[in-house]
Amino acid sequence: MKKVNMAIVGATGMVGRTFIKVLEERNLPINDIYFFSSSRSAGSKIIYNGKEYTVEELTENSFDRGIDIALFSAGASVSEKFAPIAASKGCVVVDNSSAWRMDPKVPLVVPEVNPQDIEWHNGIIANPNCSTIQAVIALNPLHKRYRIKRIVYTTFQAVSGAGMRGYKDLEEGLVGKPPVKFPHPIANNVLPHIDSFLPNGYTKEEMKMINETRKILGDQSIRITATTVRVPVYNGHSESINVEFEKQFELSELKKVLEEAPGVVVQDDPEHNVYPLPIYASGKDETFVGRIRRDESVESGVNLWVVADNIRKGAATNAVQIAQELIKLWSK
Repeated sequence: MKKVNMAIVGATGMVGRTFIKVLEERNLPINDIYFFSSSRSAGSKIIYNGKEYTVEELTENSFDRGIDIALFSAGASVSEKFAPIAASKGCVVVDNSSAWRMDPKVPLVVPEVNPQDIEWHNGIIANPNCSTIQAVIALNPLHKRYRIKRIVYTTFQAVSGAGMRGYKDLEEGLVGKPPVKFPHPIANNVLPHIDSFLPNGYTKEEMKMINETRKILGDQSIRITATTVRVPVYNGHSESINVEFEKQFELSELKKVLEEAPGVVVQDDPEHNVYPLPIYASGKDETFVGRIRRDESVESGVNLWVVADNIRKGAATNAVQIAQELIKLWSK
C-alpha cells in the first residue's frame, strides 16, 4: 500500500487530538507526519506513535513539502483560507468544518454511505456535521430498501460537540460557575439552541442536518425537519429519528437490514433494558441503533434511537476513514 505524507491542522484541539489517536489505532501507512495549529499553540509538543513532534504555526507555506493528505479541524475561517492553498499544492484536504460541505464541487462523504463520491474530489473532501454522520449511517440502508419520504430529527447533543469550552461549561456549571460558551447554564438544563438562529426560526445546526442528509443520500426530494438540543452529557450524541417510507415494511426485516448495515450495531432488547446509551457509545466508532418500533400514526413509518461518539465517528474517525479510502484508491 502506498505510503503517504500527512498533516493535521488544528492538532491541539479536541478533534485534532482524536485524529492522532485514531491514526495510531488504524496504523495508516504514513511516511512523514506534520502537526499545525494557530500561533497560540505553536511550539507545543505532541506524541505520535511514541515519537515527539513540535506543533508548527500554520502558514501559507506549510504545504510546500509534498504533503499528500491533510486532516483539518480548525474552524471554517481557517479552512476557507488554507484548504485551497493546500489543494493547489497537490494535497487532498479532508475538512471537518462547515466551510465546504454544501459546495456542489466538494464531495460530502461518510465512507459507509457514499464512498464513491470521494473519486470526484478537486482537492477538498468535506467531513459532515457530527449529528448528520450517525443519522445517515442508520438511514442509508433503509432508504435503499424502503425509500424514505420524510424524516423528523430530534437530537440530544453532548457538550463536547461545542469543543473544550463547551465541556468546561458543564464541568464548571456543576459547581455553580456561570457559562462562558453557552447562552444559559448547561448543567441540570437543556438548551434547544445549537449554533446561531436563522431568519426561518431554525438554527444553523438544524439546517446543516437537513441539507447534508439530502446531499449525502443523493436525494433532494426527502422532506426533513429537525430540532437540535444541547444536553448536559459530556460525550456522545443521541437522536430520536422518525422516518416515513414510500414502501411498506415488516419490522423484523427492517431490523435485519439495520443489523447487516456497515457501521451499525443494533441494541434493541427493551425487555432487558437494552438500548443505545451515550455513556457506552463513547470511545467507540460504531453507530448504535435501538428502540426500533413502528410509527402507528402513519401508513409506513418507524421510530429509531441512534447514538454515537460525536468526536470519534462524528468527526475524527470519519475523516481518517476518508483518508484510508483515498490511500486505497491511490494504491490500485
